[in-house]
Amino acid sequence: MRNIILSTVVLSAFAVPAMAQTVTNPQVYGSVGYTYLDADAGNLGAITGRVGAKLTPYLGVEGETSVGVTSDRYNVGDVSTKFEHRYDAAAYAVASVPVQPNLDLFARVGYGVTEIKAKALGLSASEHLDSVNYGAGAEYRLDGQNGIRADWTRRDFRDDGGEADTYALSFVRRF
Repeated sequence: MRNIILSTVVLSAFAVPAMAQTVTNPQVYGSVGYTYLDADAGNLGAITGRVGAKLTPYLGVEGETSVGVTSDRYNVGDVSTKFEHRYDAAAYAVASVPVQPNLDLFARVGYGVTEIKAKALGLSASEHLDSVNYGAGAEYRLDGQNGIRADWTRRDFRDDGGEADTYALSFVRRF
């Protein structure tokens, strides 16, 4: 066991400088678009902004935040409840694979928070939900700096908060 650990340490010592060479010039990008949130309680929409960096040709990180722009009504018996997507924020690790010169497929996994506001019978309440998020998508580059991105992400809310699927379409700009 000790030999395996020592071998791993020695190999890591050689791998770190090689990885550092590829990370010294990360490809930074930003995007803005519309996200449709499909949840059990209703369907909501948001404007989403992302900032990310490809640290290697295949691995990167990104952060996103959304602000709700639509609401939905959900009836429980005779009581109509209005749901609003206040905001959400998340951070992801992203793995991507080039399929064609201008087309990449990607998968991502991360952690996020979402706040939903509900109004019924003159009362309102907000709920702050933590989630483990995972999803996949594609990005098509129109030229060297501009592109279009489509993705699906599942939000698996903690503490029996249920699940929600999001579908996003965004404009991407590389810097």
